[in-house]
Amino acid sequence: MDGLALGGLALLAGLYVWLYYNFLRGPRCRNGTSLRGKTVLITGGNTGIGKATALDLARRGARVILACRSKARAEAAIYDIRRESGNNEVLFMRLDLADLSSVRAFADAFLRSEPRLDILINNAGVHTVGKSADGFDLTFQVNHLSHFLLTHLLLDQLKHCAPSRVVVVASSVHKIGKIDFQNMHKPYMGGLVTFFQPYSNSKLANILYTRELANRLEGTSVTCYALHPGIVNTELFRNVSIWLKPILVPFSWSFLRDPVNGAQTTIYCATEEGIEKFSGHYFANCKLQEPYHQACDDAVAKKLWRFSEKLLGLVE
Repeated sequence: MDGLALGGLALLAGLYVWLYYNFLRGPRCRNGTSLRGKTVLITGGNTGIGKATALDLARRGARVILACRSKARAEAAIYDIRRESGNNEVLFMRLDLADLSSVRAFADAFLRSEPRLDILINNAGVHTVGKSADGFDLTFQVNHLSHFLLTHLLLDQLKHCAPSRVVVVASSVHKIGKIDFQNMHKPYMGGLVTFFQPYSNSKLANILYTRELANRLEGTSVTCYALHPGIVNTELFRNVSIWLKPILVPFSWSFLRDPVNGAQTTIYCATEEGIEKFSGHYFANCKLQEPYHQACDDAVAKKLWRFSEKLLGLVE
């Protein structure tokens, strides 16, 4: 390899390092907020962003409940988090967001066993195709509908422990999301071209839900925040077609944030003091950000709330 080629490689390597540290990695949450005496519940806290978030909050002294489907994977994560944080108050409770009966059973068990809930982090998410145990689109149910129900069932506990917070992990892909009340809850039957649509729809629903939740919580000292974690190398796409993985895996390792960096805005929304006045708003890179215009429609947010209640049987 001649000197010109080596120089070109060195330039590319330098450019990549500059891009990574200035754009890809993202900022860190630097506050020193203590969470001693606080209880945090994180859905999907056994891997990826959720695990990184759980570790940070455990280091701050919180009692951290990991709400996960797999006991074995959760217990492995708990072992790591306890060892790295020095905090033994990290526990597992089973929750399957693809089954509404599991959500209800979880909430009942949580309220019977845990006297506090100070921070609820609706973190778990999937990007897949299929039908839930309740007949809904799997992505829509896991990412939006089950979290809607979980928050509804735990809201009195959050109010009792106020000031408290609800943190909703959304995504910048809400920009291409659509709220189609005729079809968004039905099992996805599209093709490759629209493969990302159900996920994008659910992330738009996350932001609209957070907006309406803040309106309904006004005056309660319970605040809520939606966020974009960055484009993160997690297990979110573990269910994609096998032929897509050789494309996605190298790209993920090279250009996506790792889970620790991806967790920073979640941690910020859960711990930063002084952001209460921004309840219902959207954050990215540890700062307030304006979402796409369709995520700011209060009328659609209210309609989505009523639509979700009806699907869940919470209203006639």
